[in-house]
Formats: sequence, C-alpha cells, structure tokens
Amino acid sequence: MARVIHVFRQPDRFIAGTVGQPGERSFYLQASEDVRKVSVQLEKQQVSVLAERIGALLEEVALRFDTEVPGAAPEAVIDVEPLDVPVEEEFRVGTMGLGWDAETHAVVIELLAMTEEEVDESVVLDDTEEGPDALRVFLTPLQARAFAARAERVVNAGRKPCPLCGEPLDPAGHICPRQNGYRRGDEG
Repeated sequence: MARVIHVFRQPDRFIAGTVGQPGERSFYLQASEDVRKVSVQLEKQQVSVLAERIGALLEEVALRFDTEVPGAAPEAVIDVEPLDVPVEEEFRVGTMGLGWDAETHAVVIELLAMTEEEVDESVVLDDTEEGPDALRVFLTPLQARAFAARAERVVNAGRKPCPLCGEPLDPAGHICPRQNGYRRGDEG
C-alpha cells in the first residue's frame, strides 16, 4: 500500500490538545485547513519535546539565517479553543522531524506513524513512496511560537505535582515516598 502524506502548507489551525481527565489524558496534534482535518495521537513527552525543539530551532534560524523571529507569541495569537470534534486518530506518532524551509521561511513539522521496524532517516521530510504515513505542517515563525506556547500549556495542565516528591497528585490520594508512606493531615 502506498504511503499517505497529509500536507498542510497554510493551516488554519495546528494545535496540541487532549481528550480525557488529568491522569488519563490522550494527547493529540490536530491540523486543519479549509474543510480538511487530520488528528494524530502521541505521548505527552513527545508534545513537550516538540515544543522545546521548536523554540531551539527558531533561535538557530534567527542566528544562522538572519531571519526575524518573534521572541514569544502574543496572547492574542495563541489558540485556546479545544480540539475540533470528533477527534478521529489518523495514526499514532512514532518519529518526529523538524526543519526550516529557507525558501518559504517556514518551520516544517513532520510526524510519522509508528511502525514495527525502525524508520530510515531518509524518509523524514521526504516524499518517497516507501515509509510510514506522515503529517507534514508548514508554520510561519509566529504560528510556530504560538503552537509551542499552547503545547507547553497543554502539557502542564495535568495533575499538580506533589510539593515534596514531584510525582503527580492523584484525585484518589497520594502516598508520598518522602513522607515514608504517611499522608499529611493523618495525624490524630
């Protein structure tokens, strides 16, 4: 079967979002342009790394290509709306690629479907017939900053960390290893 590459050259939206309650959330990236919409599922850590790497890429672009890049995205351009529903997963992300298109002055994000075998680096950001399905999105530097800002918020919107051990606090309770199994307020 031929490889499917979903390309969004001028997306109306490209956002990170979640479905589910904190502690049981599924993370998605969703691209939409006109009536077309593609959603891919990935891990929380992948969302965090992508946001971090976008920031690093933009800093590098500013230095290397003497290109004007925004230092931060103004609040007004950060998309705070939820994912478009229904969220229908196209594939689960295995490999991610990130690059700069000097011709169009765009950040290029490519997300490749998870596969059983290892992905050859040459298929990332390439249109070869062989390889996993992919989602490729082109973003202006401002759109990339706004995506990264929202992605960081989505990642940090989960369960609050325990002030002592840093582990996520569960609504059902948390036995902190720093308290030797005792809960605060259980003294009697």
